Amino acid sequence: MSLINTTVLPFKTTAFKQGKFVDITEKDLQGKWSVLIFMPAAFTFNCPTEVEDAADNYAEFQKLGAEVYIVTTDTHFSHKVWHETSPAVGKSQFFLVGDPTHQLTKNFDVHIDEEGLALRGTFIIDPKGTIKTLEIHSNEIARDVKETLRKLKAAQYTAAHPGEVCPAKWNEGAKTIAPSLDLVGKI
Repeated sequence: MSLINTTVLPFKTTAFKQGKFVDITEKDLQGKWSVLIFMPAAFTFNCPTEVEDAADNYAEFQKLGAEVYIVTTDTHFSHKVWHETSPAVGKSQFFLVGDPTHQLTKNFDVHIDEEGLALRGTFIIDPKGTIKTLEIHSNEIARDVKETLRKLKAAQYTAAHPGEVCPAKWNEGAKTIAPSLDLVGKI
């Protein structure tokens, strides 16, 4: 069964953010748009490049009313040291979430049992706590957060405009489609 349009399951963990440890639960994802970005582990090769990409675009996420959560199976203590020692990760102002119990990676179906690590998964969650988009792929392929921003904008647009859909390669300001019987076979 797909996680799309399901509610985020209950969880409790600790994150590192801007010099502090912060407890996080599913309730913290409610009331605003949230973007969860799962990565295998801190202190790896591709992961800092993705954290830096998210950090470089964090202002855009905030402008859209969304919070970013980077999640690995490490502890929040590891994330503190990662933030302090990696120039790329040190740019982050968002939550670096520890999941040492693997509750989150299992809840979001990105857990690799044999390794105790996470697959690269990206989830956009609406203010009600409902998963609206997900992308999961193999760990050797890093993501481009600009595509995540595009999907966030599309999810926000369709939430605000029921009855409209965003076509392929839709970008903010582009034309949408109002599905109707008259369009079947004509697009």
